[in-house]
Amino acid sequence: MKVLMLNGSPRANSNTGIALAEMEKVFAKNGIETEIIQVGKEVVRGCLSCGFCAKNGKCAIDDIVNVLAEKLKEADGLVLASPVYYASANGTMVALLDRLFYSMPYPKTMKVGASVAVARRGGCSATFDQLNKYFTISGMPIASSQYWNSVHGRAAGEAEQDAEGLQTMRHLAENMTFLMKSIALGKEQFEVPQREPWTPTSFIK
Repeated sequence: MKVLMLNGSPRANSNTGIALAEMEKVFAKNGIETEIIQVGKEVVRGCLSCGFCAKNGKCAIDDIVNVLAEKLKEADGLVLASPVYYASANGTMVALLDRLFYSMPYPKTMKVGASVAVARRGGCSATFDQLNKYFTISGMPIASSQYWNSVHGRAAGEAEQDAEGLQTMRHLAENMTFLMKSIALGKEQFEVPQREPWTPTSFIK
């Protein structure tokens, strides 16, 4: 099994990276392959609303978004981790996720998602909720932990001092592992829920 982990921080050796590394240890212990990609340092523009992806199965802007789409296709789980900027995820991360989730041509149903927010103090809950919305619109079960998935620290390395935050990351990885393995067993006995054809509704009369 494999988990794709996206680090939304533009900084190397960031507190967001510390949070993901704590999860990575648990995944490794449970035999789960991981790949961490630092997307926060990439130059990513927002969606062009051009419709290219609907016809071609990939985004018109051929950058890291199309690379991640191929990687996510093979993954059983996805972790989205971002530092908090003005009670929101990193703008690069948001632009990337908007395009990634909209342009992917294959279903993401039953891939397990988890979001992580990292901040000096406030804004974690809002960022946590924001990132989870990408999962809930895509039929992806969300892994939870002992607390909302947040780690605190300002200067590089301070997250190492957040004992409860790191414990939350470990519990999150354990729960995510259990959920992914349970879904894999379920697929052997039951079919993945089939979606009805989409019925878009406009509220403009």
